[in-house]
Amino acid sequence: MDKLKCMTAFCQVAELSSFTEAADKLDLSGPMVSKQVAQLEQHLGLCLLNRTTRKVSLTETGRQYYARCKQLISDLTETENLARAIEHQPRGLLKINAPIDFGMMHMTAVVGAYKTAFPEVNVQLILDNKYVDLNDGLFDIVIRITDQPDNDAVGKVIQTTELCCYASPDYLEKHGEPRAIKDLQNHRCLQFLGTPQEDDWIFRTENRIQIIQPRWHFASNNGNILCQAAERGMGVIQIPDITASPYLSSGSLKPVLAPYRVRSLPIYAMYLSRRFQPTRIKSFIHFLASNLAQTNNSSGQS
Repeated sequence: MDKLKCMTAFCQVAELSSFTEAADKLDLSGPMVSKQVAQLEQHLGLCLLNRTTRKVSLTETGRQYYARCKQLISDLTETENLARAIEHQPRGLLKINAPIDFGMMHMTAVVGAYKTAFPEVNVQLILDNKYVDLNDGLFDIVIRITDQPDNDAVGKVIQTTELCCYASPDYLEKHGEPRAIKDLQNHRCLQFLGTPQEDDWIFRTENRIQIIQPRWHFASNNGNILCQAAERGMGVIQIPDITASPYLSSGSLKPVLAPYRVRSLPIYAMYLSRRFQPTRIKSFIHFLASNLAQTNNSSGQS
């Protein structure tokens, strides 16, 4: 017996003095409503309703029981509405992992604006280039630059970038510009550490991927440090263009081997699939995607 359904049916019959009208109100059949009330009476061992061919009325016990049932159902409805209202307003701890360069360039502004909109969410941001498994439960959202998102996670593309090689004009004047991928073996390379690609440099040639592992003489897990090293003429780097863009705008770096760059490399906001997803996760991903889109539009118009 579903006690709540039986109590609800009883209250409707008591209020409308009719099994037929109660059934219409509950979108149930008349026999079903009659059965639910009978089950409730049997469970209590009490007669709650006087039944005649003309009308239905409450017994004295039924009147007292109805008053308490009505209050219980009202309290339950209010409690459910309160729970939905609490969850509708994002709150609680939100744990985010993002690549170092992406986080330094974008996340402070986004988190600040998000906290203004949703002050009851506490945000924990960890910047790290290493692979993070969401199943470990350490983070709610992982930002990842990859063309191979996790199969067991939900991934929303929040931006795209390109993977290309760069060097300073001074370096290229002194050492010459590589024209083919194989030419990199004769150049000083700067290695980006701790990325999902590890030691690989990735290129696209005629719709296929080519991977090499160049010899490097300087390495760092920070893209801006590598850009500054390249800017000083220390060598050639391969890095996402979102990191290199300020240096390209200033002219301190220029693209190298551009025909072989990997275009449209997705940047994902990834999270585990759950039946009831906390609104702080969904709202932050929407907020992040909207903020990046506005930033891109502003950059395109300037």
